[in-house]
Amino acid sequence: MPERPSRRASKNRDRQTPRKSVWRRALPPPQPSRAQPPEPPADASASDPPESGGVASVVQAVLYRDGVRVSAPASLAETYRELRERPAGMAWIGLARPTAAELHSLAAEFDLHPLAVEDAKEAHQRPKLERYGDTLFVVLRAARYLDAPEEIDFGELHVFVGPDFVITVRHGAAPDLSAVRRRMEETPELLKLGPEAVLYAILDAVVDGYVPVVSGVQNDIDEIETEVFRGDPEVSRRIYELSREMVEFQRATRPLVGMLHGLMAGFSKYGTDEELQRYLRDVADHVTHTSERVDGFRQALTEILTVNATLVTQQQNAEMRALAEAGFEQNEEIKKISSWAAILFAPTLVGTIYGMNFEHMPELSWSFGYPFAIGLMGVVCVSLYVIFKRRDWL
Repeated sequence: MPERPSRRASKNRDRQTPRKSVWRRALPPPQPSRAQPPEPPADASASDPPESGGVASVVQAVLYRDGVRVSAPASLAETYRELRERPAGMAWIGLARPTAAELHSLAAEFDLHPLAVEDAKEAHQRPKLERYGDTLFVVLRAARYLDAPEEIDFGELHVFVGPDFVITVRHGAAPDLSAVRRRMEETPELLKLGPEAVLYAILDAVVDGYVPVVSGVQNDIDEIETEVFRGDPEVSRRIYELSREMVEFQRATRPLVGMLHGLMAGFSKYGTDEELQRYLRDVADHVTHTSERVDGFRQALTEILTVNATLVTQQQNAEMRALAEAGFEQNEEIKKISSWAAILFAPTLVGTIYGMNFEHMPELSWSFGYPFAIGLMGVVCVSLYVIFKRRDWL
């Protein structure tokens, strides 16, 4: 596909700023006097480790108590040990493309269901929410807009939520969970509500990540509309590629609506905190809005494709009509040339015959032979001219 002009600058001006987290507005900042251990490297700064080869895939493992970070173990074994020593604490473990051995270790420690563990090993799962006893298993599809190639990059996130732990398994670059962790640590009043609060923070971050994607797609559609009416020959390919991305985007957003409503339906049964209920409803509202926008984009692209096909057909018809008109003009010219050639051929034929100068030839010795030949040539030429004129060849 030919290179498209960069429009990063205009996008940065037009794109909406992602919605700030509701609890950042609603809850006060942490007290500066609260002591916290040194913070290990952020999730986003750690590169994805290889899936095999003995390199650990743990991006960050932190233990919390009453919403405050108490330790950051360097390994899964230390995390297990410290969590047993602090039964009132909560472990938040972040992994990026973990190995099968690491997942099996987590499954044995936290009693994770084998089906959920099997799903977490592989990417390309559909967004879903499943409950296995006291553990929730959530699959999310995050997205981010890449300005340079004008494409949507999809990531996949698997989340295990238990009574005293949260495990995130990330496949892809999105979302940036380090920002979620920092935001939660800045609001200990919310973090101390437990693993469900972390789940809602992750859901909110994923949904917030859809905002710049929606803005970027809207800019793409505006450009495509301009290219369609400008007659750009490559616009059909661009419409098709963006339509494919919208199908993928729709698969990521539409299931979230049902998932969040399913969580809201279990408020009473599982005793969800009222403050968390408000946050979840806010996230559900934004998911519904995003899903409706994506549906609108798909409909708009379908209509644009139809308009483009109509314009292409009209352009082809115009070109065929122009070719037909050019062919008609050529035929007219050929008729004229053929008519004059026939008119000039008649006297040439007569003159050729009587120019043979044979001894025994009719009218050769006739005194009126020459005028007769000239007259015959004139009569034939005039007759042919009249015939061709009546047929509009001349």
